[in-house]
Amino acid sequence: MEYFLQQLINGVTLGSIYGLIAIGYTMVFGIIGMVNFAHGDVFMLSTFIALIFLLALTQVLGLGSLAVALFIVLLLGMLLTSLWAWAIERLAYRPLRGSFRLAPLISAIGMSIFLSNLVQVTQGPRNKPVPSVLGEVIVLTGGDVYAVTLSYKQIMIVAVTVMLLVAFWYVVQRTSLGRAQRACEQDRKMAALLGVDVDRTISLTFVIGAALAAVAGLLFMIYYGVVNFADGFVPGVKAFTAAVLGGIGSLPGAVLGGLLIGLIETLWSAYFSIDYKDVATFLILAVTLVFMPSGLLGKPDVEKV
Repeated sequence: MEYFLQQLINGVTLGSIYGLIAIGYTMVFGIIGMVNFAHGDVFMLSTFIALIFLLALTQVLGLGSLAVALFIVLLLGMLLTSLWAWAIERLAYRPLRGSFRLAPLISAIGMSIFLSNLVQVTQGPRNKPVPSVLGEVIVLTGGDVYAVTLSYKQIMIVAVTVMLLVAFWYVVQRTSLGRAQRACEQDRKMAALLGVDVDRTISLTFVIGAALAAVAGLLFMIYYGVVNFADGFVPGVKAFTAAVLGGIGSLPGAVLGGLLIGLIETLWSAYFSIDYKDVATFLILAVTLVFMPSGLLGKPDVEKV
């Protein structure tokens, strides 16, 4: 029982990171109907940005307070990652918005390859170790064979995910930006006729998604203690899977899908062969979509006539 509880904690922690990345996928797809395959690599880029600033603050400038250093790293990481996302949308996606549907998709794949190779060339192909952060743990139960522990970093990851989900749900549901996003999701042409700045709304959506990816990148770096240029592909694909599983276009669905993917991956690795954990994840997705094509919390598409 203790082993199961420990894996449950680990799965919720991992799923929270997937959920934050998945929000970026679901917001962009909900508005412009495009899968931003570069989003996973934007997340990977944010991990290196966070590592560089953390090392600069703690080892070069000698900042003693870890909490202050992490807060500064978070703000700078969100700012720079958002600028990258804004530039990507402006240069690679906006000029192709009115073209055939495959053009933005091909551009997104090309941007993903570009970001991955850029980081590989500038930072090298090897793993980059991260200084130990929040390594203390709380012992919940001390069994005879296995002790259930909860680390401070796990508490922080789950708490940050919950707060950001609530905050961005409020933005989408209660603010003028959220109303513009929902209007663009329903009908971009009509929204433009009614005075909504569609280009600005889409750009801000990319920026918000990248800011959340930057938060996920910092949490990922702290949790695993190592970053690599290849970290964008697999977490990105799993986050996209989480968005589809939860119901693409739904913010709570993205986080719910992320939690489910994290739990499936962790529990499968604990009780079955770790080699097939990804197979189990995508099998669950396939079965869910067979019976619920719009995902767990997604709304079925309504054809406009």
